[in-house]
Amino acid sequence: MSDLEVPLRPKRKKIWVDYFVQFRWIIVIFLVLPISFTLYFLTYLGDVRSESKSFKQRQREHDENVEKVVKRLKERNPKKDGLVCTARKPWISVGMRNVDYKRARHFEVDLSAFRNVLDIDKERMIARVEPLVNMGQISRVTVPMNLSLAVVAELDDLTVGGLINGYGIEGSSHLYGLFSDTVVSYEIVLADGRLVRATKDNQYSDLFYAIPWSQGTLGLLVAAEVKLIPVKEYMKVTYKPIVGNLKELAQGYIDSFAPRDGDQDNPEKVPDFVETMIYSPTEGVCMTGRYASKEEAKKKGNKINSVGWWFKPWFYQHAQTALKKGEFVEYIPTRDYYHRHTRSLYWEGELILPFADQWWFRFLLGWLMPPKVSLLKATQGEAIRNYYHEMHVIQDMLVPLYKVGDALEFVHREMELYPVWLCPHRLFKLPVKPMISPEPGFELQRRQGDTHYAQMYTDILLCYAPGPVLRGEQFDGAEAVHRMENWLIENHGYEPQYTVSELSEKNFWRMFDGGLYEQCRRKYGAVGTFMSVYYKSKKGRKTEKEVQEAEQAILESPDAEVA
Repeated sequence: MSDLEVPLRPKRKKIWVDYFVQFRWIIVIFLVLPISFTLYFLTYLGDVRSESKSFKQRQREHDENVEKVVKRLKERNPKKDGLVCTARKPWISVGMRNVDYKRARHFEVDLSAFRNVLDIDKERMIARVEPLVNMGQISRVTVPMNLSLAVVAELDDLTVGGLINGYGIEGSSHLYGLFSDTVVSYEIVLADGRLVRATKDNQYSDLFYAIPWSQGTLGLLVAAEVKLIPVKEYMKVTYKPIVGNLKELAQGYIDSFAPRDGDQDNPEKVPDFVETMIYSPTEGVCMTGRYASKEEAKKKGNKINSVGWWFKPWFYQHAQTALKKGEFVEYIPTRDYYHRHTRSLYWEGELILPFADQWWFRFLLGWLMPPKVSLLKATQGEAIRNYYHEMHVIQDMLVPLYKVGDALEFVHREMELYPVWLCPHRLFKLPVKPMISPEPGFELQRRQGDTHYAQMYTDILLCYAPGPVLRGEQFDGAEAVHRMENWLIENHGYEPQYTVSELSEKNFWRMFDGGLYEQCRRKYGAVGTFMSVYYKSKKGRKTEKEVQEAEQAILESPDAEVA
């Protein structure tokens, strides 16, 4: 049904790394999984211990830890010490970027104690949390109260700090925007040791809008207040198969949540959750969810599916069954639904452990899943790491909703990568221009999904081995990503910075708007203290000389003085 053509590629000769990757599952089974399970269990015990403390005690410990951070920053000698970084090891992160900037000389500040839920304010509908609180932890606290963060990123290990300073999305983002859009206030320790609280309408409002996507280069985040919403016990999920060419699949996805009459704020027409998975150039499944009470879910004839159990089929494979049996509806416990992609790491688990989706493995060892991404990175070595950069794709393309069809065709021609995950999100029109913003004049077009105050975008998640690699053909991963980035720049799209980027500094600032960010860098003393966001995101090793020269160039630029 699709007439897309893909380039013919010559066969690639296998090298020793291919065989190591093929049998890497041995290391994962006998080393990574047991250690991962132990770490998950110890983290859970720490969370339980934290939850047993009163909010007052947690606040007291928080204040003491903030004082330690302030004291540590004031100990730094700018003339002798390197730029400020957290003390977290380079491989401990969920993203595929291996935090190469920490290989340059740097001044470490330990934030490892900042992992507590400080308060759940039911009157203000606000959760006050520290930056290392992860999604599994916060949902475990809030869901039993029939409350939730407005945006709960799917993977348990994703932290509040990473989702704020970087990027975070969920199936509810078509209503609430990205994770950072749901933040009410930030508590930041600035370069000079001052602790400030930034909101959208106080004296630090410029800092409030500049923090998202800044990668922690404006100050050290020590707490945030995040919006809560009321929820019910179950999610009523509808699975609807779609067929056609890629443009038709894209339109089916758009129609699943965006009324053609433009009534985008009508809860009767717009579901609570949305995602679509494209399984091939001609097939996909749209999933929409609405919160449902336990009374509704347990009515006679309704099917309840607790997808969180370790022996259950992986969610993306379960959804794929709609292609054979047609549209169906089921009820999933709310917290299970939030973390539906955790066990399989979307579909990356199939490449890490080729048999892990089989019923016998799920039943016997599925309780050990998933492996921690940080441990996978720690055990891969430089050669394996470079192999994955060339032969594997983990990227997100954030594109305007009306360009999703074009983007899918581009991805097919360049990568032939399936499955593809589609998740919509609002990009709000703000009083200032942060690093990412909607297309100029979008509100005049009123395209499907848009409102006068926000343009609808879509995250296109690409995480698998491309078709040419699976067929044993030559594939240049770096060049494919480079072309993808150019396509994004030309189409007002964005690339989250957790990925391995091929952007030059010039193209980085073509993609992102640096005006407000650089203004805040100078105003709040971050230049010369924290690394700039480009050098922190840049692929490859950063030498101390390279970074210091870049910082000095900013200090010496004509507009370095800020009133």
